[in-house]
Amino acid sequence: MHPAATLLANPPASVQIAIPGICCLEALSVLEQDKKSRKSFEQQLNVQINQAQRNLISPHARSLLFHLRQARTENEALIKDVESSLFEAQSMIETKAELIALNTEMLRLSRSQTIITDSTDNLILHCILVHARDRLTEVKVFLSGNVNDFGTSEVREALRQAGVSEYFRRTGDLLGWLQSQA
Repeated sequence: MHPAATLLANPPASVQIAIPGICCLEALSVLEQDKKSRKSFEQQLNVQINQAQRNLISPHARSLLFHLRQARTENEALIKDVESSLFEAQSMIETKAELIALNTEMLRLSRSQTIITDSTDNLILHCILVHARDRLTEVKVFLSGNVNDFGTSEVREALRQAGVSEYFRRTGDLLGWLQSQA
């Protein structure tokens, strides 16, 4: 099981997982983009399959035809795997995590304080910052593999000022840190 799935499936009793609700919407949006991209790829594969079927002489055309058909099958399976994984994660989030609801303060801050140039990620960050500031007495850590946007010194400083003590790029690192705290 992937470390993130392990954390979501069985979070330690001392850990409260909080995720901005808009991350669920962003994940669905990314899924739809991926499905469109995979569908386009499938159409390109179908064109190449049709062309390879026309060549009745070359053994390379037969081999290519086999591999193109296999690629089409794997592409379809990948779409189903990604969708299934996302929905499984969302199901675990329903029972194992707190969804941070978007509010007017978060919207206002995301428009007035650009810490991350990507507007969606900037809004996500402000959801996290407001939530963290509302829980000053709790130990808070942050996990995101999106180091290009969330791993910058500006973001890390904003998180620190909001009371977030640690930043983790990988779930395995977070799990290791949690074990060291026990």
